[in-house]
Formats: sequence, structure tokens, C-alpha cells
Amino acid sequence: MRCVTYAGETVTTTDDVAEALVQLTASIAADGQAEAVSIPIVTASGSTHEAELVIGVGNDVLSAPAHDWTGDEPDFSWAAEELRQHKRFPQAPAIAHEQTIDTDNPDAFWDPDLDGFTRA
Repeated sequence: MRCVTYAGETVTTTDDVAEALVQLTASIAADGQAEAVSIPIVTASGSTHEAELVIGVGNDVLSAPAHDWTGDEPDFSWAAEELRQHKRFPQAPAIAHEQTIDTDNPDAFWDPDLDGFTRA
């Protein structure tokens, strides 16, 4: 569990939500923008609620371990996935892989210049 501090207030959420929120905040700020998002939080009594934040330029978000958390960790994985699906969430760069030759099936490569299959 993580404590997320925002605008002088601290809320508690899961590790994956806090990590996705920090990454999304940095990405939106790098674009010079700000956006509103909602995250699930857990109160001191253990009930769950939603917190609404404006993240991006001028909106600092701090995530720190919640050392005093003693309850079970709720499943907020759905919320972390929603943050990761945001259009401004940083995406991993594409990595080029060298194409290997399939020696078991030499006709497996389509050659559009020859309008058909060719031997590799």
C-alpha cells in the first residue's frame, strides 16, 4: 500500500495504482498539460472511496510506502489498468528484433515484390 500526497492531503491506495498515477502525471506534465483523473482509495476505517485529482503541470504527486497499513490490500488492479490505458500514459518504445529464418518451412516468407512465396 502507498500513501499518495496531493495538494497537502494524503490518501492511501495500492502500489500499482500509485505507480501508474505517478507515471501518468509525469507524462502529462512533460506534454505541458493537466487532466482530471479518479483513483480508488482506502480510508482509515477500511472503506473504499474515489479521489479525484488534477494531474500534470503544476500538480505535484508524491507516493510513499504506507508503513502503518495493517489491513488486507484491496484489488484495485482495474484502476491501475485504466490509468495505464490513458492516451498519455508512457508507452514502451518499440524494439526491433532480427527476423530469423524458419528452416523448417522455407516457404513461410511472403515476398510482395514477387507476388508470392519464395524460398528464404
